[in-house]
Amino acid sequence: MQTTTSTIDQTVREDYLPGAGDFFALLKPRVMSLVIFTAIIGMVMAPGDIHPVIAFTAILCIAMGAGASGCLNMWYEADLDARMQRTKDRPIPSGRMDPQTALHFGVALACASVLMMGLMVNVVASILLLTTILFYVVVYTIWLKRRTSLNIVIGGAAGAFPPMIAWAAVTGDVSLESIVLFGIIFMWTPPHFWSLSLFACKDYKAAGIPMLPVVSGEGETRRQILIYTLLMVPVTLLPWGMGFAGPVYGMTAAVSGVVFIWLSLSLVRHRNIKYARKTFFYSLAYLFLLFAVMGSEIIIGRMI
Repeated sequence: MQTTTSTIDQTVREDYLPGAGDFFALLKPRVMSLVIFTAIIGMVMAPGDIHPVIAFTAILCIAMGAGASGCLNMWYEADLDARMQRTKDRPIPSGRMDPQTALHFGVALACASVLMMGLMVNVVASILLLTTILFYVVVYTIWLKRRTSLNIVIGGAAGAFPPMIAWAAVTGDVSLESIVLFGIIFMWTPPHFWSLSLFACKDYKAAGIPMLPVVSGEGETRRQILIYTLLMVPVTLLPWGMGFAGPVYGMTAAVSGVVFIWLSLSLVRHRNIKYARKTFFYSLAYLFLLFAVMGSEIIIGRMI
């Protein structure tokens, strides 16, 4: 297997010292923002009380863990990033940061987040956070990403853990409800990333990453997006069906799910890449909407 430090063609600029912006970019802030949001909703949904300071600490640890995962991912995949247009300007492939600096930063963040979660919140949440980081870095980044088109299907579990971790921060355990929240994000991940891979296919092919459209073609990718969307929508209805989300959420999940299915059908019927972009950006709004409504119902219900 290729390693990051031995395959990057670019050299670090000797006259450049990485700034705060470069370290921040290593954290994958856009991904981190979604992680933080779903974690906050998971915390809101969890039964029981949590001290505001402990709650803030738990969310901070989750954010740090997500940032550490992103940082270590960029360290290991710097050779791939250098070959793709949309990632070649990241700190390491652009030569603005030494790979070892990124490695040390990522490891330090990971260790600090897990230790802080264990010492200041609880051990269960700490173990789940450690599992998430290891799953993203070792299972997804190192093992799956370069080997199989199932990388997103299996690796998507890493992005589904945050609400479960936040739930455990409140309750000290893992319940069926938190597993359902995990399941929603887990099932959402393939159609979300496969729609991205349709219009970023040239980049993935250039980097030698076996994403589904590179390995199986765009037609099969479109069909798989539809299949996973059809499987995902019933899972999104489970919070309402199980009674830990209200009727407003149930209606929102049903209507927005129908729209997602319609977009996926359009993606299969029409080969125009604009439908892939529409599906990708809708999927972002879709997940945000589901969790926002779910959390809002709980907050309003407690206030009444």
